[in-house]
Amino acid sequence: MEHTDVAQIAALVGALGAVLVLIPRGGAFPLLGFGLLGVAIGGLALSLIGGDDLRLLVTEPAGIALVGVGTMLALVGAAALVRYPAATPVALLAAAPFRVPVELGSEEAFLLLPLYIVIAASVFALAYRIVRGERPPPPPFLLSLPLATFVTLTAASFLWTWDERAGAIALAFFVFPFVAGLAVVARAPLAGWLPRALLVTLVALGTAFAAIGIWQAQTRTLFFARDLEVANAYTSFFRVTSLFKDPSLYGRYLVIPIAVLLVAILVRRGRSADWIAATAFVAFLFWGLYYSYSQSSFVALFVVTFGIALVGSDRRTRIVLVACALVATIVAAGVAGAATDGRSARDVTSGRSRLVEITFDAFKERPVAGVGIGGQPQASAEAAGRRSPRRSASHTTPLTVLAELGVVGFAAYLWLVGAVGWALVLVTRVQRAFGIALAAVAVALFVHSLLYAGLFEDPLTWGLVGLASAALARAPARRTAEEPAADAPPAAPGLLAH
Repeated sequence: MEHTDVAQIAALVGALGAVLVLIPRGGAFPLLGFGLLGVAIGGLALSLIGGDDLRLLVTEPAGIALVGVGTMLALVGAAALVRYPAATPVALLAAAPFRVPVELGSEEAFLLLPLYIVIAASVFALAYRIVRGERPPPPPFLLSLPLATFVTLTAASFLWTWDERAGAIALAFFVFPFVAGLAVVARAPLAGWLPRALLVTLVALGTAFAAIGIWQAQTRTLFFARDLEVANAYTSFFRVTSLFKDPSLYGRYLVIPIAVLLVAILVRRGRSADWIAATAFVAFLFWGLYYSYSQSSFVALFVVTFGIALVGSDRRTRIVLVACALVATIVAAGVAGAATDGRSARDVTSGRSRLVEITFDAFKERPVAGVGIGGQPQASAEAAGRRSPRRSASHTTPLTVLAELGVVGFAAYLWLVGAVGWALVLVTRVQRAFGIALAAVAVALFVHSLLYAGLFEDPLTWGLVGLASAALARAPARRTAEEPAADAPPAAPGLLAH
């Protein structure tokens, strides 16, 4: 990686930018923070790509077209979001899953380009609104303080990371852009139609992904998953990825809409026609999920379904559910014990126990401050005597945080998780169905991250925290803000408002 010093300075600049967009209450400081985040992302990108390859963006026709089209789309999107700011969360959600293969000189990567464009558009729109005198409420301290602390520790750990390239990728393409997106969502107005629009967007995305996955299962076709093609050749079943590179990531984007639909069925309990339609979508999404054969996704689905059933049931049904869960747990433990008799832990867990061991080995190297953002696979590979860190990632978010940020960062992680949990409780007290839906998504993401990791690399995590922040920031004013001001911009285009 070139320009390491530039990357380290950029990491610190990004940490300051994250603090400014999350904590200060005034209007000028967030604008400065967004600017610093942009500078940090640019500095890290320069270090990753290198000056020669970066110049291709302004010298080669393909690079010029990429920059030109991206800038034009961001400006057009900004104009739309200035007029309809309440549509910001929906626009970000619609762009969140899509990764685009990009080749720039010797570099090749799958980037969240559509999401980056929408984030840029939303930042421009928010900046314009602030300059024009609007003062949207900032994220509440309940969430902004632990968020700023965790992001600052994460960015600062780049100074001592064991893998500078992986750390720069994590900051430039995930942490810093997602902080900017969260800060925008937290300041977006919440319209009455927003929960339904988010539900429709989630289900539409999941249905499209499921349809592609089912087609792949029938035709034995894969996209962007060369490693899985090889693995499928040696198994009796055929795993699919839809438009993703990994079946577990594909499964995550089906579990989430299923969870939200279950909230609509079991908690909200609307009309019979709505219930039937939601059930049909759940069945189709589960059909697509089946072909992922993702154990982490099925575990997340089981946990979140059980939780929603508990919340949406009466006292007698809850007792029955808990009793059934206890019986199922005992039976499963007995079956697992019989099946694992005489087998090693590594064999039983498909190698996950080894990953846990070598992740703890990495933690032991620097228990207080950790091995730095992105450094866990490299540190674990060195501890295990392996040359490549590729197969040494922990696949468990808490363990990764513990190894990369040490006990200090892990304490900040626990603070953040606890703050998000309490914030969702408070949101549920104000808007019950909306709060439970956000909590269901949070549980699904958290459980999935225990077996697959990727909690902070998923924009959905940051988006739901932004929505919780927006709901809490506006909760006291909901009763007195029944009617918008005469000169306020329209909340949403007609198609979304009805």
